[in-house]
Amino acid sequence: MAEHDGGGSLALAISNAMGRLIAETTGRGPTKARTTIGRDHVLVMLRDTLTRGERTLAERGYSDEVLHIRRRYQDVMRVDATAMVEELLGRRVVGFMSDNHLDPDLAAEVFVLEPATGDGAGHLAEADAAIAERTKPA
Repeated sequence: MAEHDGGGSLALAISNAMGRLIAETTGRGPTKARTTIGRDHVLVMLRDTLTRGERTLAERGYSDEVLHIRRRYQDVMRVDATAMVEELLGRRVVGFMSDNHLDPDLAAEVFVLEPATGDGAGHLAEADAAIAERTKPA
């Protein structure tokens, strides 16, 4: 499911954790997730996120209601998603924005990070190495 850009295994860990959180919250996770880590942001792009019921509602003209439901899911996930990114990156999230698009079925989760002090790239490399070590097969 997950792909990554920048941050290697750290981006992969965020993609996988976000997919799991969506699945736990909605009953179904995305089929694809791609995370890009920038200097002061994290972007998680998701594909094929809607449940069968949501797709049916959207196809029958209830798109606004589906988008409303998705916003409520995102509100519910906000605290856990923010905590996950903060834990994995070791940086505070100062903003979280989320939105869905129905056709095609896409979602974007954007985390705005507190500005890095010193060399943010060095910190990212250290965090990435720590994730790789924790997830390495025994």
